[in-house]
Amino acid sequence: MNPYQHKKRWKYLLLAFAVVIASGSLFYTSYLVKNIAKSERTRAQVWAISMRQILASDDNDFLNYVFAVRDSLTVPAIITDGKGEIVTYRGLDTTRTSIKLEAETKKYKKYDPAYFKEELEYMKEQHAPIKLKVFGEDNYVYYKDSPLLSQLRLFPYVQLTVIAIFLLMAYTAFSSSRKSEQDRVWVGLAKETAHQLGTPISSLIAWIELMKEKFNAQDDVLIAEMENDVKRLEIVADRFSKIGSKAVLEEHSVYAVVKDFVDYFKVRVSKNISFEFTGNPHLKAGLNVPLFDWVLENLLKNAVNAIEGKGSIKVDICGNKVKNQVFIDITDTGKGIARSKFDTVFQPGYTTRKRGWGLGLSLTKRIIENYHNGQIFVKDSELGKGTTFRIVLKNTRNDKKTTNG
Repeated sequence: MNPYQHKKRWKYLLLAFAVVIASGSLFYTSYLVKNIAKSERTRAQVWAISMRQILASDDNDFLNYVFAVRDSLTVPAIITDGKGEIVTYRGLDTTRTSIKLEAETKKYKKYDPAYFKEELEYMKEQHAPIKLKVFGEDNYVYYKDSPLLSQLRLFPYVQLTVIAIFLLMAYTAFSSSRKSEQDRVWVGLAKETAHQLGTPISSLIAWIELMKEKFNAQDDVLIAEMENDVKRLEIVADRFSKIGSKAVLEEHSVYAVVKDFVDYFKVRVSKNISFEFTGNPHLKAGLNVPLFDWVLENLLKNAVNAIEGKGSIKVDICGNKVKNQVFIDITDTGKGIARSKFDTVFQPGYTTRKRGWGLGLSLTKRIIENYHNGQIFVKDSELGKGTTFRIVLKNTRNDKKTTNG
């Protein structure tokens, strides 16, 4: 199974689990809100009945009981007549409903009528009125939620926000720690691989020299190609030994570096694949040649693997004077990439081959972006016709040397 797809599946499962928790929290809170709201409406109805009895009764003992029931209502409420005029109220802000004598002006401060209007409109929006008749006329009781109920309505959203922030922080910390641990494992494995390759490479160099002397084959073409392959092995070992270390970039002719590798590579693939190389030889960029050759190797190998039977690979180097950039386009006539996979192909583990780790393009992207401060992307692709990868580097011009950690 593709490890990237496996990781993606786990993310979906975690997301589904989070949705279940969130839904459960919202459902239970909604259940509590409905029950408390129902309880508060019942109290408001009882209060409305008590107010009607107060207005209609002359029995003092009964009135004392009714007053006690009336005062049990804990939420603000307003009673209006059929014309919408306020008859009475309770639980409102007394600083805005009372007539007071101001000490400084010695004048009475009137209540704020706008405040009553605002409160009444708010109550109408929150709940349907409770209708009651007093002396044959319709009156209406309006009320609003208690502070507890208002806070409870907001609680699940506050709770979910806090949980989301906590999970995000935990996931970020876990991912960072895990990535750091994986990086250390890969760096250690790469350096050990370089160390293990050292002994057989040294032996191969010695055997080639012995063959030259024994068979007097100093100018033999086959031995020369063997030497080139051994040198390539030395470069590969050097690459692995430098993983995790600080990369030094030196100014090179992009044309010369790319052409050297293409010349080496093309004689080692099928003759059914032709190569075309074009470009501007005057463009320069900061390169770490062993690492950059690794990039070219991965891209060219992918191009070869994408071609079934006969085909061609074109490498073109050009520049953008306005943005001071160098473009390297590698185009093949292979099977192409679906547009939906343009970003996915750079994910670790992605591969269309039955054999392979799916790390080539991921490593390529990392070398270009992390070590060369550049970009790499699928410029264009069409299924059945081919693909173009583009590398973007900074044109260094007169910059002699740059470094990147």
